[in-house]
Amino acid sequence: MGRKGPRVDAYIAASAEFARPILLHLRRLVHRACPDVQETIKWGFPHFEYHGVLCSMAAFKKHCAFGFWKASAIRDAAGILRETGSEGMGHLGRITSKDELPSDNVLMGYIKEAAALNEHGVIVKRSARGAKKPLGVPRDRAAALKNTPKARQTFEQFSPSHRREYIDWIVEAKKPETRERRVATTIAWLSAGKRRNWKYER
Repeated sequence: MGRKGPRVDAYIAASAEFARPILLHLRRLVHRACPDVQETIKWGFPHFEYHGVLCSMAAFKKHCAFGFWKASAIRDAAGILRETGSEGMGHLGRITSKDELPSDNVLMGYIKEAAALNEHGVIVKRSARGAKKPLGVPRDRAAALKNTPKARQTFEQFSPSHRREYIDWIVEAKKPETRERRVATTIAWLSAGKRRNWKYER
């Protein structure tokens, strides 16, 4: 049988008032769709495990997020899955009320499919973009790091995956002004010792 965790209870209780009904509803649907699921806290927010990580949810100041660990392998028949990062860290975009969620039957269908993927040992790449490119620092970012020792030190101490999060964020900027703004933000956050997704950490 599945098991609910007291740390997830505490997480929900400590979340903003608007977020609690959303989190409780998502939690209930996960347990209905996968009765043997187990709860835990990873990286500061609730995760659900069944033969490995199944999905996760999180609450922020003005929205909630829900994501699947193997989203790229799920058949998105209802067209509800969004790319992580485009509208928040989850695959359902920024959720501000229960009314914004897909129907219970649709969402439970996705959860059941995710559970089946884990049960059958399906392995997916962590990035939907394919093979990782060499970890090269953009010139403008390199120049900014050179002139900011504290930011450079933080960047060098980060793991390759955390460095890549910053690099990809800058490289993906479509407009020069956006890129310039992201470089400045990156330096400020690194100088403060923050990772790219620090806002999503609790």
